[in-house]
Amino acid sequence: MAGQNDLVALIPPWAMEGGRPKMLERLGDPKLRARMEKDIYAGVKGWFDHYLAMKGWESAVVASIQTEKNKALEGKSVAEIAKISNKKPTEVVFDLLKEEGGSVPTIYFLMSEEDVRYALRIPWVSIGSDGTAVRPDGALGKGKPHPRWYGTFPRVLGRYVRKEKVLSLEDAIRKMTSLNAEKLGLRDRGLLREGKKADITIFDAEKVIDRATFEKPHQYPEGIEYVIVNGTVVLDKGQHLGAKPGKILFGQGKKD
Repeated sequence: MAGQNDLVALIPPWAMEGGRPKMLERLGDPKLRARMEKDIYAGVKGWFDHYLAMKGWESAVVASIQTEKNKALEGKSVAEIAKISNKKPTEVVFDLLKEEGGSVPTIYFLMSEEDVRYALRIPWVSIGSDGTAVRPDGALGKGKPHPRWYGTFPRVLGRYVRKEKVLSLEDAIRKMTSLNAEKLGLRDRGLLREGKKADITIFDAEKVIDRATFEKPHQYPEGIEYVIVNGTVVLDKGQHLGAKPGKILFGQGKKD
């Protein structure tokens, strides 16, 4: 299993001091690059080293590229890019970060199904996609993001609820809705109750499942029939109606 972060997560903490501009300067210094390489392979006390957490450079896959020069590298692992370019994997990391302005969204294969099932069963663990707005076409359909951006909730409902019985349907929905609202201090939504905002998803519990994959992430799930946002129907029998009733949600700490 995998999570998504950035290639810059492989850069040791000391090399990040002073922010991105300073980090990019250091990437141009051969001596400092050598020090970074050493720390990536050996680790630094107190730092979560993504390299040591994964099984090898084939487990770090480039999700998105901004420059046309490097666009063909989307979906390829650091190991693949190193072979193609005849570079060391660390050189690939450093060069890509420098050429892409210090940020390269990256998928890291460093998780296990067993750990996910364990976490899902913990009562206070809620469920979220940790993704941004996407759609299969247009500007939001670029790159190869983690498939969770499209399939987090359908995957939980279809796989961990219906197929594997890790969670009950009721508990899964609680973890996706009211538990998140409670944690964020959103008092006007999260429950189907009079006076609350009508944010509702209607799905077929026997059919709902994710379809997005790492190879083809821009795929909508199956089994979601209707989506209602703030009382307005946005999705009707799988078709977006064009309505945009959503709004920015602020926590209790927001000041006017």
